[in-house]
Amino acid sequence: MEVPMRTVRRPTFPWRLLGWGGLAALLLLPWAAGAPWTPADYGFAAAMFAALGGMIELAVRTSGNPAYRAGAIVAIGTAFLLLWSNAAVGLLGDGDNPANAMFLIVLAIAILGGLFVRFGSAGMVRVMQGTALAQLLAGTLGWTLGWAAPGGQGVYEVTLGVALFGTLWLVAAGCFARAARHSAQSRTASPSI
Repeated sequence: MEVPMRTVRRPTFPWRLLGWGGLAALLLLPWAAGAPWTPADYGFAAAMFAALGGMIELAVRTSGNPAYRAGAIVAIGTAFLLLWSNAAVGLLGDGDNPANAMFLIVLAIAILGGLFVRFGSAGMVRVMQGTALAQLLAGTLGWTLGWAAPGGQGVYEVTLGVALFGTLWLVAAGCFARAARHSAQSRTASPSI
């Protein structure tokens, strides 16, 4: 009689459980703090968190390269934070300022650029660099045209928004550059005899 072999899986850290559990905890945080959210607010937040988690899961499953995964997670997280902060309080003045729609163009550059380069690591470097430049231009244009809050508050908002989000886009570009180098090295490596 033949004994069936059992496959032994090494234990892995429960990243999925931690990620989705963390998003659920963030969704419950306003309720626990007593924030005056409506059901529509919770629905919007749940949809955004589901999209965030789903995109990160897709990126992690698509590539086995840790640098690519890191770049994708930083880029997706940055896009989420930009959209969330722009919807909540706005980057130029208050959240109702129509000039904040310029930052949707920044997101469109990231998304359409990624589609154009088929989310390849070498192309994503340029897309993230272009997105950082678009972030800088949108903030600078908004401040120059007087769309930001008046005085020092406007300078602070624009500087913080451009510096924070621009840096995050460039961190993603750096991760994708590392992934592209790794990919190029693995293609040119010859087997030893």
